[in-house]
Parts: sequence; C-alpha cells; structure tokens
Amino acid sequence: MAFIHGKNGWPAFRWDDRVVLAALVQTRHEQGLLLGRMRGLGFDLQAEATLRVLTSDVVQSSAIEGERLDAADVRSSIARRLGLPQGGVRRTNRDVEGIVEVLLDATRNAEAPVSENRLCGWHAALFPVGYSGTRPIAVGTWRPMEAGPMQVVSAPIGRERIHFEAPTAQRVPGEMARFIAWCNAKTDEDPVLRAAIAHLWFVTIHPFEDGNGRLARALADLMLARADGCPERFSSMSTQIEAERKDYYRILERTQRGDLNITPWMLWFLACLKRAIASAGTLIEAVLHKAALWQMIASGSPVNQRQRLVINRLLDGFQGGLTTSKYGRIAKCSSDTALRDIQDLVTQGILTKNPGRGRSTSYALANPR
Repeated sequence: MAFIHGKNGWPAFRWDDRVVLAALVQTRHEQGLLLGRMRGLGFDLQAEATLRVLTSDVVQSSAIEGERLDAADVRSSIARRLGLPQGGVRRTNRDVEGIVEVLLDATRNAEAPVSENRLCGWHAALFPVGYSGTRPIAVGTWRPMEAGPMQVVSAPIGRERIHFEAPTAQRVPGEMARFIAWCNAKTDEDPVLRAAIAHLWFVTIHPFEDGNGRLARALADLMLARADGCPERFSSMSTQIEAERKDYYRILERTQRGDLNITPWMLWFLACLKRAIASAGTLIEAVLHKAALWQMIASGSPVNQRQRLVINRLLDGFQGGLTTSKYGRIAKCSSDTALRDIQDLVTQGILTKNPGRGRSTSYALANPR
C-alpha cells in the first residue's frame, strides 16, 4: 500500500477550510484567554509556570518514545538555563541536558530560521554518545542508506504488521530541503495550522535514524511559540499527546496511510491543543497555591534549608505521602532530624498528618490559610 509520501502531488496537503478554520477560531480563543490570564500573574509566577510547562514537555515528550527522565533533573536543568533560583540544585546527565537544549532552542529562538545545521544539531544533542540505547546510530546527519528501510512494525516475528514506512534514505535530502524552505517561507497561514503540518510532515519524512518524534514535537513547539508571539510556553502539547497516546498513533497512522486531504489530522491536532490549553488551568492553580503557601510561610517562623527543600519537592509533583524516611532521603539527614523537622512544620500548620499510624504515618502540605 502506498503511504501518503507516495501520493501524486506530495506534499501539497489540503484540508476543508470551513471546518478547520472553525476549530482554529475556538482554539485561538482559548489560547488568547490563557495568555491573558498568564500575563496577569506577574513575572515570578509566569517564570514558575513556564518552568513547570517546559519540565512536563521534556519529560512527556521523552516518555512517548519510551524514555523515562527524572523530572527533578529536568527541572533543575531548565531552571539553570533560564537563570531561575531553582537552577543548579542537582547534577544532570547529558541525555537530560540534550533534550532541554533542543526544547529551549525551539521555543526561545522560535523566530530563527530552521536549517539543516540546526536540525542536525538538535539530533546530536539528543544522542550525545552516538547510541540509541545499545544501538549505534548515525548522529547529526540524515538517515543513511546503510540503515535500511525505516518501518514502524508491530506483532511477533513472522506476523509483523507494517504501520508505516518512511521515504527511502535517498529521498531524504531533497524532502528535507523542501520542508526547510517551507518552514522559513513568509506566509499568511496561521502558525497554529503550520504547527500541525510541520509535525505531520517531519515525522512522515523521518529524516533521522531515531529521535524523529521528539524533534517533530520540538518543531511544533517552535511554530506554536511563533503563534503566541512570545518565548514562554504556558501549555504543553507533548504532555497532552502522552495522555492521548493511543489516539495520537491511531490518527497519525490513518493520515499517513491516507491521501493528501489531512482534515482529520488538522482537527485532531487543534482539539488536542485546545485540551492542552484547558489543562493549563490546573497549572495556574498549582502555581497560585505554591505562591500562597510560601507567603503563609514567610509570615510565620522561618524554615531551615532542609525544610525548604522538602516543601519545594512536595509542591513540584511529589507522589504519595511524606514519611520520615522519604524526608530523610530528600534532605539527606537522619530519621531523628527528619522527625523533628516534620513536627516543627506540623506545629506551624505547613504540614498536616494523614490518617494512619505507625509505619503508615505520612504527611501532606496544608492548604494556605
């Protein structure tokens, strides 16, 4: 079966303007409301919101590809690069630094031209030692002929199902030259629509041996930053795609097996972005909660550095209840010191005790008064 890149007229995508533009208007409306709300938060809270979104974006974009990154490592790396006070708290590995470099270059330098050197630099940042897992790959260069056909395959050996096969390696340089020219062309086309097209087009060409999904999402983020007219990201498409991973792969496969009418893909992308924007409301509440809690703390007795470290970890997506053993591991202190610190925070009304006794005793942050 011929895939979309083998159809006559490729890559002259088309869609139903009437239905797509109606969906675009709705998404753009929600986008405008979010930007307005975020800009009303003030610089410090905007910075915290941006840090949370970018951290989620990096972690979830990697998770879609089956790679699990430590969120605290990612957060520390991003904060350091943005000059925020949380930066440099943890030592981070090169894999984390690489994907952070890519995302920040895509969003903070969105207006810079897309080029072969830039994309190959992104790819090299993703694979700093030249391996994908235990497999050596060509890094910082288009997919080589010796890599063989690039196929997305499922099912056991002997009963394989080919979901998608990319253009041959011989076609990649020409395909990418055309794609890059399109990325840099001056046009009246809405950048949000261009984000949807860029994601689909790039991942269909599949120009690299590995990392194409992460780079496609970075390119979409670049286009969305152009659409917002600012480098800050207040919603995360990667986080939403990870939450809807099955639907994402389903619509992607259907589109890549279809013709050049990509109306369903465009509608799915716009709806997914709208849901990502809606999810940002939860992020705003979390940022405001954090600010209110620290304001409450500042009005009472001072907390020590161990307590400050643990409180920030609880505010930044800590899973489960806080126990003395977890406190000790985070703050690198003894169980006795951890218990004294926790009891002090309970007395101040910063922590509350959860139901349970003995080894089940745990604590959670109180709601700011």
